[in-house]
Amino acid sequence: MSKRIAIIQGHPDARGNHLGHALAQAYAQGAEQAGNEIRFIDVAALQFSLLHTKEEWETGALPEAIREAQRTISWADHLVLFYPLWLGSMPALLKGFLEQVFRPQFAIAKPEGGKMGKKLLKGKSARIVVTMGMPAFVYRWYFGAHSLKSLERNILGFSGVGPIKASLFGLIEASSSATRERWLAKMRALGSKAR
Repeated sequence: MSKRIAIIQGHPDARGNHLGHALAQAYAQGAEQAGNEIRFIDVAALQFSLLHTKEEWETGALPEAIREAQRTISWADHLVLFYPLWLGSMPALLKGFLEQVFRPQFAIAKPEGGKMGKKLLKGKSARIVVTMGMPAFVYRWYFGAHSLKSLERNILGFSGVGPIKASLFGLIEASSSATRERWLAKMRALGSKAR
């Protein structure tokens, strides 16, 4: 059964010449060849400001680029986020994008009667793909993959997205062309299964 897949490219460099961009393209190739429909959100190409107050987050005007991103995410069955690990977390531009997109009434309904608001993105699954300079096992086991867990639990899971899978690619600066080809093949395979 084919799926509708939103690929969110979170690298802040709009030139598009990084490993994360190649991994996203490989995933898209595999997914399209398997009959899935793909839409891209390139965060670096969008025009939006950072949120500064609770009032902005709750009721501020929604930039058109963010409104379009919300439409794409609403349309999708499966979300795939790509980003490099910077200072132990996602780049600030991606975090700012997620703060804009996952606002009240899009990700979570307004709470009523002292209860948590309804999770509005239930039924969607996700994969998070992170590239990094350190070994992936060091990030996962020594550092506890803290920023990845935060994205999984506090943004996606909090909105009802699940299940959520992750692919981590470490030591990217030291990787050989053969290793990169294996990584690209892995992404094409995951794309073909829409996982």
